[in-house]
Amino acid sequence: MAELSSLGFGKTMEKKLHSVGIHSAEQLTEMGSRQALFRLKAQYPNTCAVILYYLEAAIRGVSIKELDAACKSELKAYFKEL
Repeated sequence: MAELSSLGFGKTMEKKLHSVGIHSAEQLTEMGSRQALFRLKAQYPNTCAVILYYLEAAIRGVSIKELDAACKSELKAYFKEL
């Protein structure tokens, strides 16, 4: 299993992901960015939409700048529903 750091996350984000039961890159990929954010937001209420973008970009193996406008729009709509 690949470490979360292999996706480019720093130590603080790794600790937060570990605290909500996400311990590997594979777990994050299987779960998806939305469910991961849902868990993070439940434990860390100040989690912002940008974290959702970073999670999605990491899963796709791209930088956040490479997410297209449609993807960001869908993610933002999901975030607003939480």
